[in-house]
Amino acid sequence: YVAAVYEHESILSPNPTALVDRRSALELMGRNLDIYEQQAVAAARQGAQIIVFPEDGIHGFNFTRSSIYPYLDSVLHSHSVKWNPCREPYLFNDTEVLQRLSCMALKNKIFLVANLGTKQPCEHGDPHCPRDGRYQFNTNVAFDDRGALVATYRKHNLYFEDAFDIPPEPDYQLFDTPFAGKFGMFTCFDILFFEPAVNLVKQYNLKQVVYPTAWMNQLPLLSAVEFQQAFATAFNINILAANIHHPTLGMTGSGIFTPVKSFIYHDMESYGGKLIVAEIPVITMNYETNLEKTPGRVSGKANLQLPPLFYAEMMYDNFTFVPVWGEKGELQVCANTLCCYLNYQRDVTGELYALGVFDGLHTVHGTYYVQACALVKCGGLSFSTCGQEVTDATALVDFQLWGNMSTPYIFPLLLTSGITLDFADHMGWKNSHYFMSKNRTSSGLLTAALYGRWYEKD
Repeated sequence: YVAAVYEHESILSPNPTALVDRRSALELMGRNLDIYEQQAVAAARQGAQIIVFPEDGIHGFNFTRSSIYPYLDSVLHSHSVKWNPCREPYLFNDTEVLQRLSCMALKNKIFLVANLGTKQPCEHGDPHCPRDGRYQFNTNVAFDDRGALVATYRKHNLYFEDAFDIPPEPDYQLFDTPFAGKFGMFTCFDILFFEPAVNLVKQYNLKQVVYPTAWMNQLPLLSAVEFQQAFATAFNINILAANIHHPTLGMTGSGIFTPVKSFIYHDMESYGGKLIVAEIPVITMNYETNLEKTPGRVSGKANLQLPPLFYAEMMYDNFTFVPVWGEKGELQVCANTLCCYLNYQRDVTGELYALGVFDGLHTVHGTYYVQACALVKCGGLSFSTCGQEVTDATALVDFQLWGNMSTPYIFPLLLTSGITLDFADHMGWKNSHYFMSKNRTSSGLLTAALYGRWYEKD
């Protein structure tokens, strides 16, 4: 099928904490919706059957609970009401944004997914009801090609979003399409957690996911396109990911991802939005992970000169590292219960690489348990630069990386120079170790990592 995602440089309120009236809020959102309209037309012209827009693309961010209120639409979070906002605009008040999105889908005969702020009154008898008597949600909406509202999803894992509430229960939201079957949806930070993202994909055996996001890139392990690709690979699904474009805030990185190929956009230099349109296979079967080339165990050679262990901060976590010296070798490094192993051969280019391990609770900007084995290019030639954000590298590397992970949820990361993606030749489980191997990276290696999420220990 043909899919489109739009990375949008949103027009932001100059002062998001100021209180404005509904008319001013609609005026600002209207300017963003004008751009959405042009992109929906362009995507439909290129044959797209579905288009996805980013999180916060219509209203922006950095609001307070009260300053965002004029920007919120009313959405009945219910499956009983079949509603077409474009054709029946008078059914509910405060639905101007929904009406415009619905009409875009209808006019262009395209499925459309967008993110907006919504409000819902609640009774004081409801134990979760906020003091001001209303819920405010960060919401994705999906419309079919006739403009009918077919699904609403309320973000569960908020990332420093004081303006919004967490829904009382996680939403598992699916919608059906004639061209690719069922799609699931979740938003941004949700991708790092079991609920609802992983549970949704597993429980409904989903093969297609739409993913609005407003992601601030963090190298070397959590760049947007790097993790979006890893999620598609780990669960053997297609992901349509639309990010916001604000390079000054570190925000870029969208794409259409399949388990074996990706169409991505990552640009920290230029301004303006970017439409990606690609034809991708409907996944009906499971790709077999190829397990024939499996690594041997690292043998303990008595005369092996062990490289020095050192510690450095990476992604705000204290990793244990060993340097990757010379043109080839075998290494191992352990922390807690996790041991990571590396066999490598590489061009000697004068760059420092290191193999790092972390097995513990990550506590900065969110709390979640990580088990990671990571081969990374360091920022400079001293050990203290390992773990820094690096965007360019020249060394081409052959490697086999494996670890005795304690969780089945492993996200294989493979990032090359200029924030481009590469694909492992082989990956999977073998003798209770997860491994990934690559016969020569396509360009200089930035990161090759097994990023494990141990959800039970969050």
